[in-house]
This record gives sequence, structure tokens and C-alpha cells, in this order.
Amino acid sequence: MNFGYKFAMILVGAAVAAPTHRIPAALAVEAASETIAVCAKHGYRETAVVLDADGTTIVTVRGDGAGIQTLYSAHEKAYTSVLFKNDTIALAERAKGEDSIAPLAKLPGGGVVIKLGEETIGAIGASGAPGAKLDDNCARAGLDKIRDRLK
Repeated sequence: MNFGYKFAMILVGAAVAAPTHRIPAALAVEAASETIAVCAKHGYRETAVVLDADGTTIVTVRGDGAGIQTLYSAHEKAYTSVLFKNDTIALAERAKGEDSIAPLAKLPGGGVVIKLGEETIGAIGASGAPGAKLDDNCARAGLDKIRDRLK
């Protein structure tokens, strides 16, 4: 094969494999900021991470006073949501009683998948509140802030 033909095939493959929707950086920043703000109103020191559909970080925002460990935890929650295309709380509930996926039953909440229809386009991870459901509520608030502007 000649170089031109190989190059054209690579370009076609890349175009076919590319997701059709992306989360704009400005909306990712807004979602992360809202996640932190909602938790801060309740006295929680939160970190929020927004990932794209590939699991790549768009934005990480560490709220005032949030512990260093929240950076890793928020990222892992978001990454798990993207990987499994589901919220971490839903994954944990589904895993209860199923031996084959029992380790997922211990997943903490705070990872919320971002979807357009059935297409997963990213996730928000939140960490720092004193409980998984509280992290989850803050991440959902971040998603709610931008949901109607995602395209």
C-alpha cells in the first residue's frame, strides 16, 4: 500500500471512532463549580472532576479546604462511571447479591454519568462530603446545572 492510501484509511478510522458529542470546557468548569458550591453550602469541602467519554480529564476543581485525597477519589468515581456507563451508586446497588461483580457493591457514590440520550459523553466525580450519597447529590447538582445546554 502506498503512503497516501494508508493515511486516508487512518483518517477515516479516526472519524468513525470519534464520539459524536463532547462536553465543552466552559460547561465542564460550570458543572464542577456548581458541584463544589452546592456542597460548600452544606459545609462540605469538595473536589469535582469532569471527564469526557474517553475518561480524559476536562477539568478538576479542588474546593477550598478539600483534602488532597479528594483529588484521586473524585477522579476514580468519575472514571468508574464513564467506564461502566452508569452512576456509581447504581452500580453498587446492582452488584449486591451478584457474586460475579460483588466487588462493585463497595463502590462509593459520587460518580455520575453524563449522557445525551443513550450516548455516554462523560461523567462528574465528587469527593469530600461525609458520605457517598452526599457526594452523589452534589455531583447531580453539577450535572443539573448544565444538562439542558449539552448538545
